[in-house]
Amino acid sequence: MSSAGAPDGTAIVIVGASLAGLSAAEALRAEGFAGRITVIGDEPHLPYDRPPLSKAVLTGRVPATHTMLPRKHTRAGVDWRLGVPAARLDVMGKRVHLADGQTVPYDRVLIATGTRARPWHDADEASLDGVFVLRGLGDAERLRARLASRPRRVLVIGGGFTGSEIASCCRELDLPVTLVERAWAPLSGALGATLGERAAALQREHGVDLRCGVTVLALEGDGGGRLRRARLSDGGAVDADVAVVALGALRNTEWLSGSGLAAGAAGIACDAGCRAFADNLIVTDDVFVAGDVARFPHPLYRHQFLSLEHWGNAVEQASIAAHNMICSPTHRRPHLVVPAFWSSQFGVNIKSVGVPSAGDEVVIAQGSLEAERFVAVYGKDGRVVAAVTFDHGRWIEFYLRLIERAAPFPPEATIADAPAERSPMPAAFPDPTSVRYEATAILTGYDANERRVHWIVPERRPPRRAEARP
Repeated sequence: MSSAGAPDGTAIVIVGASLAGLSAAEALRAEGFAGRITVIGDEPHLPYDRPPLSKAVLTGRVPATHTMLPRKHTRAGVDWRLGVPAARLDVMGKRVHLADGQTVPYDRVLIATGTRARPWHDADEASLDGVFVLRGLGDAERLRARLASRPRRVLVIGGGFTGSEIASCCRELDLPVTLVERAWAPLSGALGATLGERAAALQREHGVDLRCGVTVLALEGDGGGRLRRARLSDGGAVDADVAVVALGALRNTEWLSGSGLAAGAAGIACDAGCRAFADNLIVTDDVFVAGDVARFPHPLYRHQFLSLEHWGNAVEQASIAAHNMICSPTHRRPHLVVPAFWSSQFGVNIKSVGVPSAGDEVVIAQGSLEAERFVAVYGKDGRVVAAVTFDHGRWIEFYLRLIERAAPFPPEATIADAPAERSPMPAAFPDPTSVRYEATAILTGYDANERRVHWIVPERRPPRRAEARP
């Protein structure tokens, strides 16, 4: 049995009542773990599915309360500590300290605290009535209610996947919407400027007032605490009574300060077996990581560390972490999933496999940009590293196999619907040294933590000869 490495009295604590946290608890019970499981979550809700929040929930097709995730093995026998966040991790004492003063002891702990929405930088402006973020179930319920009240105009700040999906929902509801994106095209941080231009055209074709290459400088109220206007960096302004801040996510790692783990803004570094690194780069045996907050090495990308915000990755990595928490060391498994992601916006289904931002070239391998139905393949150093499809999702499995075997780039022109002209183009991603708000998969370098250490080796000298005593 895989749980041979976990005695019956073992206590496992999962910090994060998320998709990853639930997946880990489910996997533990499915593999026969009979010990104590405690799940800690800062929200008062049981785990729910986040992707519908920026799609079907906002349009009213699905109530937010209908996004709860199924629990097959964890309806009983799990201690759910909800509504109280973790405040500190004592690795030496093996305890999780909660914000209400309670402590929860553990033998092994899984960190699955995920991410939160990046807030508007000015707290006073963020508190104006009409300013929203969209990350949790409560956020979706509040924004849905406001959109149902038929605002005069919605302003979306940020043109990543979440911002673009919100703009799409607004147009589906026949609401005027302006989207402001600091890059030269929406989705450029995730897909590069070449595909970003296609995404920009798609938005404008569906009536979005798209403003690229500008930023929002300030949000202004009407004197009564309600949002009235946004001032832009190009000197313009947008009158709106609803603004949605969609500037990406922040990984929930602050509570780990002082824990001794290699945790920072890019996530918590872990090995392929989901074991967390200490800040001295030595792997821990009783602290595991999974989901959006994890940062792990991937062999397909030269063992650089990946930070992902993908549904499938959260499920798979949590299952691997759960297995490795309770098995003997000789039966541990690596987490080797190829990243995959999807989005639905403006009537188009977008699917991504691999890490597009790892590529420096892109080629349209099937279909055409003009036809709005195509496959874009990304390459780096002569091999395929990612593929993105617009309404061509049935081919995604084929390109997954090309990525897995590091197939030559560009791919052979023997595929159905291959265009006559297949010259690679620059992928044109933003400067990787700048902050990216839009990307859902980021290569974060070789270091397990975010420090840059310069090792100084002292010069070796012969031992000093003792002086003779008089």
